[in-house]
This record gives sequence, structure tokens and C-alpha cells, in this order.
Amino acid sequence: MWNRGLLQTAGVLFDVDGVLLRGRSVIPAARRALRKLLDRDNNFLFPVVFVTNAGSCQRNDKAQQLSRLLEVQVSPEQVVLSHSPLQTLDDFHDKCVLVSGQGPVTEIAKTLGFQKVLSVDQLRVQHPLLDMVDHNRRPDLSSSPLKTFPTIEVIILFGEPIRWETNLQLLIDVLLTNGSPGRAYEVPPPAQLPVLACNVDLTWMAEAPSPRFGHGVFLLCLESVYRKLTGRELQYEALLGKPNLLTYQYAEKLLRLQNHNHKISTIYAIGDNLMTDIYGANLYNRYLGQQHAAMTTPTKLVAQGTGSHVTEEALVSSECRSILVCTGVYNPRSPPPEDLQLDQDLVEPHHLVEDVEAAVDLLLHRESI
Repeated sequence: MWNRGLLQTAGVLFDVDGVLLRGRSVIPAARRALRKLLDRDNNFLFPVVFVTNAGSCQRNDKAQQLSRLLEVQVSPEQVVLSHSPLQTLDDFHDKCVLVSGQGPVTEIAKTLGFQKVLSVDQLRVQHPLLDMVDHNRRPDLSSSPLKTFPTIEVIILFGEPIRWETNLQLLIDVLLTNGSPGRAYEVPPPAQLPVLACNVDLTWMAEAPSPRFGHGVFLLCLESVYRKLTGRELQYEALLGKPNLLTYQYAEKLLRLQNHNHKISTIYAIGDNLMTDIYGANLYNRYLGQQHAAMTTPTKLVAQGTGSHVTEEALVSSECRSILVCTGVYNPRSPPPEDLQLDQDLVEPHHLVEDVEAAVDLLLHRESI
């Protein structure tokens, strides 16, 4: 953990896959980079948070994995997973939610505050006639009566599932029956249930030489099927994980907590993906600029360290600088797809470096350390 007493300091957001790790393999520069950020007592020189779009585990487990692989002490309070900000969406915590993804998603949802949680696997067991793609898993109709099941009020998509065909079918069933998939589809289609989606990454970097499909590809499939069947666009109540602002706001709060709730002057966001890490950091930098422009004069004095009444508004960082590394998804010969219609200013990194060690050298130089 960070252990200095400055009122204002820089903070660092590390992406994980493609920056520090590739799958379970440590990128060679990663350990060297992190050692440069430690003082003599092995405390970080700055507040540090690891922000990953992974979401198939708990924060404790991810912190332990990072500590073991990177050979530094990482606490759960230094980890932001794609689903971490869900704990702030308490309006949904008392609803009956259906969760999709892999890993202990029902336990994760309960840890985040959701009280009535059902999984796609549980839905399939209760309604065995719904999943018919795999002939080997089709039920014996004589022994598979439909059973009662709670009405689903919210869908939470944690990450890419194992059986895409099963999840696509059952999610569409829930959406087109207003949460009661044992019934026939409603005509016309009902008003859409709230959908919360974590991690919109199209691809991510593992050990393979080329990027692998991420949850964003599964979301594209779901959106396409829903559009084809209803003529409507699938709407999301919230999108979580990078590049979405809620994730960066949550990460900045964790940086401030390490700084005894004092302001973080500059956030350095290090990533390998133009469409998530860089776009998200630049979007947050734009948001910070708008927040400072809207400040009243007394609040600006506090933000500059000369006022006396501290407010949440005055604690927002001055800037978020994006640093792109070349050890992951980024390929200079393969720009983002044109049909994504991204703001080109937001996919231009403030800094382009070879690897995470060069990124750390850069921020240490900028902070005169």
C-alpha cells in the first residue's frame, strides 16, 4: 500500500491484461516497473489501483493473484474489476436479478449487494425445455415438467459465458417475456427489462499471438439477435468497466482513500487497448476538465489548495493522462474499426511507449522523482 503523507499527489491506474500479464504469464517489464514504484519499505510511492475489465472472480482473489505473480503486495482495495461499481447501484439491489457469465457470478452478485440472485444455469434447470441447441443436452420431455420460477426484474451480464448459445437463447427468452421465460413471447414485445453489462471489450490479449474474443463480442451477438427479433435496439441501463466514466470515478475514489481522502493531482492511466484504456482515460480527462470549468470560485480555491471548506467537487483530479503500451492489443497497423464511430480525439494517447517499465519511467520523470 501507499504510505506517504502528502496532501496532493499523483495516482496510477494500471490495466492488467496486455500491460502486466498475458494470460497467466508475466510480461517481462512488469516486475521491473513495479519495483521502481516502491520505496525502501516496499510501499508504493504513489496511490496505485489495478483496473481490469476481468470480472469472473472476487476482488480478494484478484489481489492475491496479482501479489503472487507480480511479487508486490496488492490489497483488495487496490483492485477494480469490471463489476466493482455495481455495488454503488443500490436501486437494483432488492430486485430479482438474472446473472450471466462464468466463475462464481451468483456469489459475486451477492457480495456486491444483490439480494435475490439467479443464474442462467439455475434458469435452465427450472425450465429445461428452453435450451434446445445441443441435441445431447435436450431433456426427456416425459420427465421435464415446467416449474415455477420467480419473475426476473433485472439482467446482469458479468462477462463472456461458457455456452454462448444457451445464454443467448435464455436471455432472449427473459427479455421477450418480461421476465417470465416459461411463457410464450409477448406480441408486441414488452418494454425492455433493465440490463446491466460489465466489460464491453471486443478483444483482450492472452498468451495467443493475436487478441481473443471478449465480452463485447458476446454483447454484439445479443444485440443483433434482439434487434432481428424485435426491430428495436437493445438498451443498457448501465455499462460498467472501462471505458465507462463510472469505473474511473470509482477508481479515483479508491486512489483518494489511499491518500487519506486528499486530492489526486494527476492520474496516470496505463493500458494497451485504444478502445477501452485510452478512450476511457481520455473521456475521463475530458470529464475532469468539465468539472473544473463548472466549479464556483470558492470551490476552485479549495481545489488549488488555498480554500478551507473541502467538498467532493473540489477533490476531483486535475487531469487523467493516458499512456499506451505496445505489449498487448494495440497494433499500429490495425486502427479501431471505423463503424464504431469513436471520437478520434479520444483514441489518441497522451503518451505512446514500448512497455509498462517505460510508462513508469515517464511518469516518474514527469513527477520529478
